[in-house]
Amino acid sequence: MKSAYEIAMERLNKTAPAAKLTGKQKKQLAELDSRYTAKIAEREIALKGEMAKVAGDFEKEKSLREQLVHERKKLQAELEDKKEQVRRDSAA
Repeated sequence: MKSAYEIAMERLNKTAPAAKLTGKQKKQLAELDSRYTAKIAEREIALKGEMAKVAGDFEKEKSLREQLVHERKKLQAELEDKKEQVRRDSAA
């Protein structure tokens, strides 16, 4: 007997089957992940260094934390856009 989850996944795959990726596309996706992980880490290190310099000034620390969150979200969105581009190229 199948669970509701399994039934839902079967239906989803019938309406929108997962695209098969080539080895080249998998490599491109891995490279994108690696590159953006490094970019995010770089920004975190830089902004945490700035936060250490302004320790005690809560307004500046708060501003830097918000900037870090904003930049992390921006880079994640950029990564997802590029990954989607690679996936779309497989469908073309």
